[in-house]
Amino acid sequence: MRRSDTHHTIDALWREEMPKIVGGLMRVVRDLDLAEELAQDALVAALETWPRTGVPDNPGAWLMTAARRRGIDRLRHSRMADRHHGALAHAMEQAQRDADARAEAMRDAVIDDDVLRLVFVACHPVLPDAARVALTLRLVGGLTTDEIARAFLLPEATIAQRIVRAKRTLARSGAVFEVPAREALPDRLGAVLQVVYLVFNEGYAASSGDDWTRRELCTEAVRLGRVLAALLPGEADVHGLLALMQLQASRLAARTDAAGVPVLLPDQDRRLWDRALIDAGLASLARATAVRGPAPSGRYALQAEIAACHARAAQPDATDWPRIVAVYDRLLALDGSPVVALNRAVAVGMARGPAAALPLVDALSQTPELAGFHLLPGVRGDLLAKLARHAEAAQAFDAAAALAGTPRERAWLARRAAACRADAVSG
Repeated sequence: MRRSDTHHTIDALWREEMPKIVGGLMRVVRDLDLAEELAQDALVAALETWPRTGVPDNPGAWLMTAARRRGIDRLRHSRMADRHHGALAHAMEQAQRDADARAEAMRDAVIDDDVLRLVFVACHPVLPDAARVALTLRLVGGLTTDEIARAFLLPEATIAQRIVRAKRTLARSGAVFEVPAREALPDRLGAVLQVVYLVFNEGYAASSGDDWTRRELCTEAVRLGRVLAALLPGEADVHGLLALMQLQASRLAARTDAAGVPVLLPDQDRRLWDRALIDAGLASLARATAVRGPAPSGRYALQAEIAACHARAAQPDATDWPRIVAVYDRLLALDGSPVVALNRAVAVGMARGPAAALPLVDALSQTPELAGFHLLPGVRGDLLAKLARHAEAAQAFDAAAALAGTPRERAWLARRAAACRADAVSG
C-alpha cells in the first residue's frame, strides 16, 4: 500500500476509532484533555509506524494500546510526577492488563459503553448548544477543529475557543463520566438528540454562507444517529430521529439545481432521491414504532412519518396531504411550536387549497417566536401567488429575501418577487 493510501486509511479509521479510544481513556483518567492528548499521541504513533509495517489486523486495539502505553510513559516520566500521576499510571497499567485478558466480545461491549458515556459528556446540559455541537463533532464525530470551523463557516479560533471553554465548564461542574440513570435518561437523551438534529439542520438548510445545503454536516449527523441507534436500540426517539434524518437526507441531491439554486419539494426531480437512504429511513421508522408500541409517537418519529409520506409518493400529486395534515395535528398537540404550526399551514394549503391556509399563516404573523423568520413571509408569498394576488405576493417575497440568511436563498426569493411583480403588471 502506498504511503498516501496508508494515510488515507488511517484518517478514515481514526474518525471511527477516536470516540472509542477517548471514551476508554476517560474511564481511567477522568480528564477530558488528557484523554484527548493521549489519543492524539496514538494517532501520531500510527502515522509513524503503519506506513512501514502496514495497518494491523485490529487497528482499534492497536491504537488503544498505544494510547495507554504513551500515557503510562508520560505519567511515569513527568517532571510534575506526584501521587496523583502515579495512581493514574497504575490505573492505566491495570486497564491495559484487563484489556489484554478480556475476550473480544466483552471488549466490544465495554467500548460501546465508553462511547455512550462520551456522548452524554459532550452533550451535557451545563453546556450551551453551540458548545455541545462543537464538542460532539470533535469527540464523537472525530472531526478536527479546522473541519468543524469550515463546516460552520466560522474562524478556527472561534471553534477552538468553544471547545476549550466547554471542557473547562465540564471540569468546573464536576460532570460525571457516566451514562445517566434510567430515570434521568429521557431528559439527558433529549439534549443529545437535539445536538445531533442541530448539526443535521445546519447542513440541510444552512443558516449562513454561500450554499443552501452542506452535505458533510448532514452526513455526519446521520452517522452520529446510527451510532446512537446501535448503542441505544431500545430508545424509540433515537430511531425516530435517525429515520427523520435519513428520509430528509435522501432528497439532498434534488434540493438545488446545477447552479445551486433552491428547488422546492414539488418541483424536485424525484429520480435524484436516494432510494437506499429512503429504505433505511423507512426501516428506522418501523423500528421506532416497534419499540414504542401503542404509546404515542415522539416528535422525531412524527416528523419522520411526514417525510415518509413524501418518500412514498412517486409524483407530487400522489402525496397524501390529508394524512400529512393529520400527522401535523398530532405533532402540534405534542410540540406546540409556531414553526410546526407554520408547516401545518403549508400542508393545509396543499390539502385544502391556499385560501384555507392563508388565514392560518396571517394568524402566525403576530407570533413573537417567528419574528425575523424568513419562511413566514416566504410561505405567505407562495400562498398569495397561488391566489393570483401578485402585488401582495411580491411584497411578501421581498420581506422574506431581506430576512434570508444565505445569498443564494436571498437571490431566489428576490427572483420570485420580481416574477410576481411582472405577473401583477401583465395581469
